[in-house]
Formats: sequence, structure tokens, C-alpha cells
Amino acid sequence: MASITLGGNPANTVGELPAQNTKAPDFTLTKSDMSTVSLSDYKGTKLVLNIFPSVDTGVCAQSVREFNKRASKLENTKVLCISKDLPFAQNRFCGAEGIENVEMLSDYKTGKFGENYGVTFADSAFETLLSRSIVIVDQNGQVVYTEQVPETGDEPDYNAAVETLMNA
Repeated sequence: MASITLGGNPANTVGELPAQNTKAPDFTLTKSDMSTVSLSDYKGTKLVLNIFPSVDTGVCAQSVREFNKRASKLENTKVLCISKDLPFAQNRFCGAEGIENVEMLSDYKTGKFGENYGVTFADSAFETLLSRSIVIVDQNGQVVYTEQVPETGDEPDYNAAVETLMNA
């Protein structure tokens, strides 16, 4: 269980992020067209898992914009933005913002992604939503970087994530 804060108040997640230098846990998530996708669909590609509570909050939306600009331009790299938002809300956001370089994925059906990656809020006002985290997976499916943002209202360390990608 990770201890973080939400608006300065204590909050906990159901577990810990996957350890670095371990195989990334598999997942099945819902794409914007309501089809499903799994980790194996990205085999051989570097991944940024940009995980957050909801695209309808300012900091979450900013993280999508930033990774859309920074990481999506890197060779052999995909940015996966993961929340429990319904695919309809994710599509609306991307259309309104002109976001075209990231993939929006939803954990709304089962919540297994959040459990397997240890990022589901176990308590607080955001209970059952996903905590703001970054996981970088290299082209071999290994976790090479993780960040669980200590205060949910803060942005992740984009520079550290992109630097890891460039060196992976």
C-alpha cells in the first residue's frame, strides 16, 4: 500500500507500483472505440503509462497534453493515458483539445489494471479511481521507471520520464 495525499489529506492505494527491472503486469483495457487492448498488443514498443484519476481534472488533462507533446514524438514509443473515465469522455476531451498522439484507455470495466499496478485508491474521496502515476515499459516488456506522484494534485516529473525513454 502506498501512502500519498489528495488535497493534502492522507490517502492510500491498494498496493505498490511494479518494481523496476521486472516484467510489466499484463492488462486488458478498453479503447475509445470500445474494443479491448492488452499489453501484448504493444510488444516491441516502448510505453509511457500515464495513469491518472480523471481527464476531467486540470492536472490530469495537463499530463495528457504534456505527454502528447513530449514523449509521443520519440521513436518506437507509445503514450497510453489510462483512467477509469468512460471512453466517451476520453474521446470528447481528445476531440476538444486536438490530442492525436496518445492512446486513451479505460479501466472502467473491471478495475484489474488499477489492482495489478497497485494504483487504485483504497480510500479518500477518490476511492476506486486511479492515482497519478507514471510507468515506463521498455520494448522488452520490462518496467524501467516508475513514479507515484506523492500529492495527487501535482504533475508528474515529465523530464525524468522522457529522459528514461530516450535512454531505454
